[in-house]
Amino acid sequence: MTQFSYQLYSSRNFPPLEDTLRMLRDLGYVAVEGYGALYADPEMVTRLADALQDTGLAMPTAHMALSMLEEEPDRVIAIAARLGLKKIYIPFLGPEERPHDPTGWRNFGARLQAAGAPLRAAGIGFGWHNHDFEFRPLACGTIPQEAIFEGGPDLEWEADLAWILRGGADPLEWIARHGARITAVHIKDIAPEGTTAEDGWADPGHGTMDWPALMTALRGTNCTYFIMEHDNPDDHHRFASRAIAAF
Repeated sequence: MTQFSYQLYSSRNFPPLEDTLRMLRDLGYVAVEGYGALYADPEMVTRLADALQDTGLAMPTAHMALSMLEEEPDRVIAIAARLGLKKIYIPFLGPEERPHDPTGWRNFGARLQAAGAPLRAAGIGFGWHNHDFEFRPLACGTIPQEAIFEGGPDLEWEADLAWILRGGADPLEWIARHGARITAVHIKDIAPEGTTAEDGWADPGHGTMDWPALMTALRGTNCTYFIMEHDNPDDHHRFASRAIAAF
């Protein structure tokens, strides 16, 4: 069943969390996606669990740091059980950590594959969330995202289609080739060329992305969760309300 959700990172600059969740509930959202800071310590997890219960919102998906999963898999599984997480995605790899050749990227995919084993054993889906750097060809022509998938045959994919486009690739081609891996999608939009406000992002359905074509293509994938995101909105209520209305 298709479920529209909201990436809480979009509202990180608009505390408190409890007010954000009430706003989203009132706008008609039924689910949210968490990000790393929300799982930083037991007190934050308790606060998050209480706020979800108070608003009736679900949290089926989450972003968590790879280091946390590798170092504390039991803690991650316990958090997932408490919050009802169904899928966990690793969201980023810093520039200083990125490989420079195909073997390095395949090894990183294998590292993700191994890190996800405890989650898969616990019945939790596990995968990768992309940015733009994975789609910029290496000097040899290899696309890092392809190498990641080669090294991680069981990895799910939370596809951020706007970042694919910013990376110089065609989201429709990637959906066609790897749709079987896609279990979640970030819905965000790119502002017209030359726009500098809000880091060049737009409210979903109000930018330059061809969302009707993309949504049609996504119907042929395993995607269940469609997650609204804006990396730097000036007004998160405006973004949240326009996004859910558009989709």
